[in-house]
Amino acid sequence: MTETTLKQVPVKIEYGGKWISTKIGVNEEKILFPEPISAEIKIKTIDDLEEKKNIITISTKKGESYKIASIPKVLQILKKTIIMGCSAYRLMAYFMSPAIRGGVMVSNASWEKGAIAVLKTGIWFVSKNKQICIPLDEVTGIELTKREVQGKDNDVVQIVNIENEEVVTSFVLCPLTTLQILFNYLKDATKGTEVSAGDVDDVSAQVAMLVYSGMDSHAIEKMVNISHKEIEKIYDKLIKQGLVEVVMTRREVKLTTKGVRFVNEAVKT
Repeated sequence: MTETTLKQVPVKIEYGGKWISTKIGVNEEKILFPEPISAEIKIKTIDDLEEKKNIITISTKKGESYKIASIPKVLQILKKTIIMGCSAYRLMAYFMSPAIRGGVMVSNASWEKGAIAVLKTGIWFVSKNKQICIPLDEVTGIELTKREVQGKDNDVVQIVNIENEEVVTSFVLCPLTTLQILFNYLKDATKGTEVSAGDVDDVSAQVAMLVYSGMDSHAIEKMVNISHKEIEKIYDKLIKQGLVEVVMTRREVKLTTKGVRFVNEAVKT
C-alpha cells in the first residue's frame, strides 16, 4: 500500500501540553502524523486503544502514546482500522452488546457480525457500524452459558461489567472450540480483578454486599450492628483489596465554645 492511498482526516492531537488542529493520514498499515509531531505509527505496533467521550488514546509497544480528538465519524474510522490491525487477540464472531442493562433486556439489542479484540485495557467489539469497548477493570464476571439463538440453545460467552453504576451484560457467539479459547483468554486477561472468597472475612463480605445493594454507611452500621469506627476499619480493608472506592467522606464534628454559646442563646429564645 502506497502513501497516496492514505486517507486524510481532520483531528486534534495533544502535543506539548496543547491541542493542535491538523490532518493525519491513515490506512490499514499506518497512521502518519505531520509536523510538528512528524511520526509514522505502524498499525501492527499498536497494543492498546482507549476511548473517553470524543478522545481516543493510542499506545504502542515502544511505549509511545498519542491522544486524538475528532468528530465521531473520524474516530469511527480510526478505531475500526486500529482494532482490526493492531497487536491483539482477535477473532471473528457474533456479539450482542449491550444485551442487558440493569437487569432489563435492551429493547433494540440484536446479534451483530464482526470481531472481538482483547487489548491491554479493554475488550473491543467491532462491526460494520459499531465499536464498543468494555474496560477490563470494569469487568465483574465472565462465564460460559447458554443463550437462545434462532430458537436453539447455543453456547455463548457472557461478559458482565459495570457502566455508569449499572450492571451491563454482553454475549459473544462463535464455534464452540473457538469459544472455549476465547473464554480462557478473557479469564486470564481479567484475573487481576478476581478476589478469592477466602481473602475477605465474613463481616467485610457482608458489608460489601450491602454496599452493592445501595445502602449507605449509616444504614449498614445499623444492619450489621457495628460502630462507625468499626465500619471505617472494614472500609480501609476493602479499599486496600481494591473492592471499594471512596465517593464521599463523612465528617464528625463537635461544637466550639462559640457554638455552645449560640445553641444556649437559641434555646432561650
